[in-house]
Amino acid sequence: MSIIQPLTSRKWLLYIVAFLTSVIAALVIGCFATPSSSQTPTRDKFLWPFASTSPWNMPIGSKARYIPANIGKAGYAGADREYFFKLKDGDPLRPVYAPGAWGEGRCTGKKYLDTKLPIPDDLIVPDATSKPYSTPNNASAFLMPNGRTLVQLEPLARCQKAGSIYGWRFPDVDIYGDGIGGAHFGSGLSSIGGSIRKGELTSNQPIRHALKVVIWGNKYLYYSGSNRGYRWPADRADGNAAKQYHGKNPSLVQGSLLAIPPNVTEKNLNLQTPAGKKLFRALQDYGAYVVDDAGWDAHYFAVEKGVTEEFRKSFGYDFEGSSGPFYEDFMKLFQAFSIVDNNGPKSIGGGGTLRVALAPPIGN
Repeated sequence: MSIIQPLTSRKWLLYIVAFLTSVIAALVIGCFATPSSSQTPTRDKFLWPFASTSPWNMPIGSKARYIPANIGKAGYAGADREYFFKLKDGDPLRPVYAPGAWGEGRCTGKKYLDTKLPIPDDLIVPDATSKPYSTPNNASAFLMPNGRTLVQLEPLARCQKAGSIYGWRFPDVDIYGDGIGGAHFGSGLSSIGGSIRKGELTSNQPIRHALKVVIWGNKYLYYSGSNRGYRWPADRADGNAAKQYHGKNPSLVQGSLLAIPPNVTEKNLNLQTPAGKKLFRALQDYGAYVVDDAGWDAHYFAVEKGVTEEFRKSFGYDFEGSSGPFYEDFMKLFQAFSIVDNNGPKSIGGGGTLRVALAPPIGN
């Protein structure tokens, strides 16, 4: 008998065993491997909250109907600072009171709001002051330890360590929901949705959500007996809107979606600064909702507390002011605004083909 045949059979058996071993190893490695970059991206709910179809995350659509907003240049470019916190079990429970005043004296309130929040003792949010234009909105959002409930207060204040918290409270919302409502009480819109977050103006990534703006009601916001000064998604106007809103455009009210039309370009506007160009793209792709009355001749973007400090550190000039290249870009953006007049619950952003993709799903 030839010895060739037995050797060949043994060789094939070794090949088969090796093959099966490699397959099993690959399956085991696959079960424990770190997800690759080719998998579907997700987002952090606290940094980029609410459903992908929330008004805060929906892009402008091809059927958007633009009408002129006719917003002029303001004397001041400002930042409406907002405060966001992730709370954890174990911090001391502190009572929440209604503010004692809108201006100075916020921490003198005595009306208990039947709310306690777990707050670190060293958290301080200063009172308003008697100086002109020193009554910040201080809209705020607290993500509760359960990871989904948002408590929103305005105007937030805490004047001493380990003290009580002050601010009117909006009914709680779910961070996984549409996120429409919140403690911007001039409109009833969200404290945290649409805010420019830390890192968004200074990174090389685009801003991928709608923004929030504050304009002067006396000059721009409309009110009449049949038009009560707000539209969806806002659910209210300022309590004194009948006396403080003197705008002439019935479509420009609390909750109006402002956006830069597609025929306008960075070159048309002669934008000079990196932040101005980044804001331009966000305002063309997503727009910005009017959420409050500035109360004076100023335009504001709503920003997370800390944005203006990192802005100054990165660019060498201030976000806020009344002169300079960024001020000029800031004003050009507001002057370029139109109103998306057919924005509504069934046609968010105007409807049609979206300018950019929807936000990825929440991953936590």
